[in-house]
Amino acid sequence: MALLELSGLTKRFGAFIALDDISLLIERGEVHCLLGENGAGKSTLCNLVFGVHRPDGGTMTLGGEPFDPRGPAEALQRGVVMVHQHFSLVPTMSVAENLMLGRASAVLKPQDIMVRMEQLAAEYGLEIDPEARIDELSVGERQRVEIIKCLLGDPQLLVLDEPTAVLQPDEIDALLAICRQVALRGKSVILVTHKLGEISRVADRTTVLRQGRIIETVAMDGADIRSLVRSMVGRDVQSAGSVLAAAVDVEGKTPAKPSDAAGPVSPGEAVLQISDLVYRDPHGVPRLDGLSLTVGTGEIVGIAGVEGNGQTELGLILAGLASPSAGAIVVGGTPVAGCTPQEITDAGVGIVPEDRHAVACIRELSVAENLFLGAIGKFSRFGLLDKSARRKAAEAMMRDFDVRASSPDVSMASLSGGNQQKAVLARELSLDPLVFLLAAQPTRGLDVGAIEAVYNRIRAARDDGLGVLLISSELEELMAVSDRIAVIYRGKLVGELAAGSFSREAIGAMMSGHAHV
Repeated sequence: MALLELSGLTKRFGAFIALDDISLLIERGEVHCLLGENGAGKSTLCNLVFGVHRPDGGTMTLGGEPFDPRGPAEALQRGVVMVHQHFSLVPTMSVAENLMLGRASAVLKPQDIMVRMEQLAAEYGLEIDPEARIDELSVGERQRVEIIKCLLGDPQLLVLDEPTAVLQPDEIDALLAICRQVALRGKSVILVTHKLGEISRVADRTTVLRQGRIIETVAMDGADIRSLVRSMVGRDVQSAGSVLAAAVDVEGKTPAKPSDAAGPVSPGEAVLQISDLVYRDPHGVPRLDGLSLTVGTGEIVGIAGVEGNGQTELGLILAGLASPSAGAIVVGGTPVAGCTPQEITDAGVGIVPEDRHAVACIRELSVAENLFLGAIGKFSRFGLLDKSARRKAAEAMMRDFDVRASSPDVSMASLSGGNQQKAVLARELSLDPLVFLLAAQPTRGLDVGAIEAVYNRIRAARDDGLGVLLISSELEELMAVSDRIAVIYRGKLVGELAAGSFSREAIGAMMSGHAHV
């Protein structure tokens, strides 16, 4: 008997049909992956199972009994837990306090939570300081808290919506091992991921969704990953030298460098110069410790490192969202250390920040308003806003950058994650002047089609002479896109490799602090 059975599920949001006649079996003891482009309906399906949304049609059974949760609390009572794509933590509370939230008990026992956290850390390597405040943690550390929260009980069904998007390779390995261990105990896992290598490693079966409908469900024993991608995007993947080649490569091989940059490049004059940069957090802990780096025109410099080694702080400082404790930053000849975001933009810096929802856009505003945040003066005359002119300019930018939405007037929140990121990239690459681009985790949570679109744009900007600093936790993407990779460890740059000499082993050793190149 299947653990979970979905029959004819339909979900509408207004006139939009998010899920259309979904019928699916989740067997006991299996890891079942959901694959699809952003907006295909994967998260909506997960939210129906977890009781976040109620279906407009169809039925569900769990363990052979009717299952119609009126909210997450009822789903939890039935042994269904979920790690959401976007965090559901209270930022001003500690890790332990967040883990205790929503747990029914006459007397809360923090010590019991601490003990269980220690057990999970020892078993799965998901270590985190229980006393740390959530807003003091990096994005990757926050995701670890979400995963620990999911594992505290003994669920019969784990629903994981993009849980590995911010994890490093060793953390991903640990999580996939968790999925397999859960399945071996007769329980089930629904795993949403865009990382095809993960699907090939852990999935027993994979269901492909496109535009709210199931395209196919296949057993993964002997399955063709490229066929799954074709089902997902509705076309063949043409990826000569593309980052898609790395995404589709499931054998762990080093991805090929793009044909237009097959070896080391000769960058032009420096557009970014970082000298002896130091940053201490509010507790006085050094997060950046004497970091120096140069980015030239016409090159993409990738930053590799395990989450929590200073990448987030480097991005915040370059965006003007944090001030360095010491050191200098010069962009195109203009000192910008400690400047405001507007001053940094005026110096010719485009910023694609790590957290697009919190920093890069205002989701309640329209796409047009987001595309021209900070540039409203372009459409003002005598103190009046020419909305028609702004709308036409937004339509042109959306066509140019393939931002897919019904109109520029819809809210940013209505767009898929990939289209939101393309809109942010469109805005930043359209700045005038523009001499340098910071792209921090630009493909986090995106499907392979959106990843290809984002990196094609970044490469084109590089080819036009822009200097790019790319911060990413995806080593395969860094190796496929970068002209040079610098490795950061405990706030210091510990080594560099040029295109043509990239080595996963060498980079991984430096990321772990075991080598200095």
